[in-house]
Amino acid sequence: MYKSFKIRAPFFEIGPKAYLYGEGMLKLAKVIDKTALKYDVDIIVTPQYTDIKLLADNTERIMVFAQHMDYLPIGRGLGSVLPEAVKAAGAVGVMLNHAEKKISMDAIKKTIQRADEVGLATIVCADTVEELSEIAKLSPNLLVAEPTELIGSGQTSDENYVKATIETVRAINPDIMVLQGAGISNGRDVYNTIMQGAQATGCTSGIIKAENPEEMVEEMIYYLRKAWDTLNK
Repeated sequence: MYKSFKIRAPFFEIGPKAYLYGEGMLKLAKVIDKTALKYDVDIIVTPQYTDIKLLADNTERIMVFAQHMDYLPIGRGLGSVLPEAVKAAGAVGVMLNHAEKKISMDAIKKTIQRADEVGLATIVCADTVEELSEIAKLSPNLLVAEPTELIGSGQTSDENYVKATIETVRAINPDIMVLQGAGISNGRDVYNTIMQGAQATGCTSGIIKAENPEEMVEEMIYYLRKAWDTLNK
């Protein structure tokens, strides 16, 4: 676990995947950045590798993470994503093991170790409670509990899954916070997920495919803050 990384609950993750890039990505990132400042919320954004520096240089509050990286050392490895290069581009962390970019448990372990070496935080995705438990033992900074079948479905995880994942990780390492992903479509989904006890949530298609993505960012972060403040009065 990269010890210097600091993030506060409630936090949010926006993953544009391969929907946005370049100026379109920067335009949305600036809106996300202003919204993060407005509501005093930490927001992770995972752009294309080629946009890491663009976002890092032109935003103030968002946390720029790479969508993936490899654990190879400096040297040979054409086509690979070098940890040192991700760091040098301005990223503060890396996402690993997303359902669209699965890697082996051994690769997760080695990549977390390389991230720690170069000074990058790690947020690692898992499907089941069992997988989450196994990855938690490898000491990433953050975990994403995200049932694969719910990704992009518009259906969120139920309360039993939310509680089971949080309790499982807390028993292994209470310093690892768990983001509840998959199926978040609007502000109400965000509100309900946080009210179930989640420390964070996130979204891709609910924002990117919205009629007005900028307004949806505002809606989701508003309800994130509202739910958290309601629970912590």
